[in-house]
Amino acid sequence: MPRTARIKAPEYIYHIMCRSISEVDLFRDEDDKNYYLGLLKKYTDKFRCKIYAYCLLDTHVHLHFDPQGFDISRFMHCVNVSYVIYYNKKYTRRGHVFQGRYESKVVSSEKYSLALSAYIHNNPKDVEGFGGREYEYPFSSMGIYLGKRKDILELVDTSFILNFFKSKTQSQAVKRYVEFVGRHRDVGAIKNIINCIARNISNVYRDDRKIVFRNIKPEYVVAFLTKRFGLPSAEYVRLKSRREIMHIRAFCVFLQRTFCGYGYKDICKYIGNMSLSGVSRLCRQGFNLYNESKEYRDICEGILSIGQLA
Repeated sequence: MPRTARIKAPEYIYHIMCRSISEVDLFRDEDDKNYYLGLLKKYTDKFRCKIYAYCLLDTHVHLHFDPQGFDISRFMHCVNVSYVIYYNKKYTRRGHVFQGRYESKVVSSEKYSLALSAYIHNNPKDVEGFGGREYEYPFSSMGIYLGKRKDILELVDTSFILNFFKSKTQSQAVKRYVEFVGRHRDVGAIKNIINCIARNISNVYRDDRKIVFRNIKPEYVVAFLTKRFGLPSAEYVRLKSRREIMHIRAFCVFLQRTFCGYGYKDICKYIGNMSLSGVSRLCRQGFNLYNESKEYRDICEGILSIGQLA
């Protein structure tokens, strides 16, 4: 039987769940959980996505995830495949780690976002030693919301949820949010939380996110880089043999992967004379340029400005 197609649209937010196969734990120790969080940080930065809440338990993961227009299947493929490679190498094993595909549900309303956040942050209530002290669980983002734990990776965007709670100060918003999560500790399913919210909360902000649409044409990317770096023509980006412009070629690949909705095969076809492994390597190099240089981050913003108006 064919698998059901996922519901996708640029403006959607998602509840993502990943589970391990029955005979193994997804995370055997804290290092495993930290490694997975590192992967989430790497790919949210690389693809300009956002995480509003997370909880990592031994056998499964919950994410309140905003892809900001990026393809969630590509995002989760990058994260989970990277984790499987790490896990199997560390534990000298082969085969599957995750139980089938990740699950994803569209977060279709503000109330759903609030309910999901409370649900995820209450997940540690069944972990021994953390019932009633869920905010102390080290692999949930709840402690970050409370300021009990520093977000060392800068992984979580707390402003999206806290802005739902109209308050004069940040501390008041946090207090209201903590009370909200606590009230729904024993409610159970997300649907039940949504029903409670509908009865008790009405004064919330509207969703004013800015979506990064990933339909920029690769021609705009190449034209922008050609002009920005003073190349004789756009064809120079395709010249594999010119080492002096390899950084531009790498950054072009990264931008096409991130903003054009292109996979590695698409990029191979567009640029030409390049293997999948070569494209993957260039994409990593381009991402490093983005991370290490304000100049390249500014170029990204310029690309977005042109692409969104085109």
